[in-house]
Amino acid sequence: MEGSATSAVRRLADAVSTVIVGNRLQIELCTVAWLVGGHVLIEDVPGVGKTMLAKALARATGCDFDRVQFTPDLLPGDITGANIYLPSQGTFEFRRGPVFTQILLADEINRATPKTQAALLEAMEERQVTIDGTTHQLPDPFVVLATQNPIEYQGTFPLPEAQIDRFLVRVSLGYADLEGELEILDRFGLSSPLDGLEPATSPEELPKLRAAATEVHVDPELKSYLVRLVQRTRQHPDLALGASARASLGLLRAGQAYALLRGRDYMSPDDVKVLAPSVLTHRLVVRASAELRGVTAEAILDEILQSEPVPVTGRRAAS
Repeated sequence: MEGSATSAVRRLADAVSTVIVGNRLQIELCTVAWLVGGHVLIEDVPGVGKTMLAKALARATGCDFDRVQFTPDLLPGDITGANIYLPSQGTFEFRRGPVFTQILLADEINRATPKTQAALLEAMEERQVTIDGTTHQLPDPFVVLATQNPIEYQGTFPLPEAQIDRFLVRVSLGYADLEGELEILDRFGLSSPLDGLEPATSPEELPKLRAAATEVHVDPELKSYLVRLVQRTRQHPDLALGASARASLGLLRAGQAYALLRGRDYMSPDDVKVLAPSVLTHRLVVRASAELRGVTAEAILDEILQSEPVPVTGRRAAS
């Protein structure tokens, strides 16, 4: 099963790569997130392919897709749906909002008010929404890909820590280099490669892929290493807030899925080191006094990764 699952996951990443130039790690992170049911925060400047990445992932997975453009006047009901009164029948009817999809693009999520942002909290964690006391289940899979511009702050509302913590990974695409930008011109010169993108997998295949990922072996010493990394973020003097237990679990699940993508039946310390920056840094809150000294969450995590002893685990430990 591992071999076929690995092939399926790689086909998915390869399919998205036909649309997105470069950024292979970011594509694999999004693939991993879809596999384990995690949400993705895409933080970058305009025009680097954030929306295209979300659309390509939806099409390559064969999932239903919907998009919400977040604006200051957006209301919670515009996302979740609302009960509409039908005068002719004298009853209320629930009209589903765009959240009832498998992949939801929350474009410029930090432009909506905190009340509207909070409408996604229940959906992201519990895969359900509650309207007027009635709970409505969301489809499976349900993955939110949210975008925000880290440069423009005017007219925006920063996401609260509780919501940031619900994103499994944060990715940044960045500008393409010279060769990459030339390739973008070639790919998109006449038509969009998204138009010809065929599904590489399907939602029906997802349970088998998830099962294969959970079967990836994790050595007890590696689990201990992972937890020590997370706990050190809570103890660091320059951090006002460290990573949560949700972060530990997310890093473990992402590591198993990443190992499957790499064709291994065991998780390695290198998987943790590759994934930790994307899984942990957006959850860390640097103290104001440390920010004044130029300290960043990325630098703190790098310091922790460099100083924490790495366990010796591998195929022998897994066998």
